[in-house]
Amino acid sequence: MKSLYTAVATAEGGRDGRSRSLDGNLDVEIKPPKELGGPGTGTNPEELFAVGWAACFQSSIHTLAKIQKKNVSDSSVTCEVSLMYDEENRSVVLSARLLASIPELPEDEARELLYATHKVCPYSKATAGNIDVELVLE
Repeated sequence: MKSLYTAVATAEGGRDGRSRSLDGNLDVEIKPPKELGGPGTGTNPEELFAVGWAACFQSSIHTLAKIQKKNVSDSSVTCEVSLMYDEENRSVVLSARLLASIPELPEDEARELLYATHKVCPYSKATAGNIDVELVLE
């Protein structure tokens, strides 16, 4: 395999600290959300993962649509990443919902594009079989 790009970031303080990318484009304060006893200021790993996955998935929708010669210029993707407690395994795990709006296409075509995108999006492929993912066409 040939590397196309490598992002490098450093975290200090974990869920209560700071994370920075090596190139300086990203520098964020990491704080636990109120739901986990934190102040709710700053951001958290789940928000950052959701933002990255939503952007990557949206880009993948556009790539597939371009190949299929379809217009999806008004489409959008929302990604919900949840931190879950797995009682059976006594561990914390992630789950996700990808909500896609593709208003330009008929519902059957939009649904087909949504599922095809989930097969090619790098984030979706990286999480396949590792976390529960729900795909929703809005």
